[in-house]
Amino acid sequence: MYEYKTSGTCSQRILFDIVDGKVQNVQFIGGCNGNLKGIAALVEGMDADAVIERVQGVTCGMKKTSCPDQLAQALIAAKNA
Repeated sequence: MYEYKTSGTCSQRILFDIVDGKVQNVQFIGGCNGNLKGIAALVEGMDADAVIERVQGVTCGMKKTSCPDQLAQALIAAKNA
């Protein structure tokens, strides 16, 4: 399981697996519980590159990032590890 420390969001960490290129078991620690459970459910089983393409660059209010954008950053970091 990968663990990513977020930056600039209400969530503090993202936990997930990548199995055969697919995103599995996403858990956000902190943040907006319902919304983040929804994001986790929507990306479950998706190709990691497809998730990155869809959510990278999403912002939250006046912030330059968001929990979905941080998920993209986490997936990129995991792929490059």
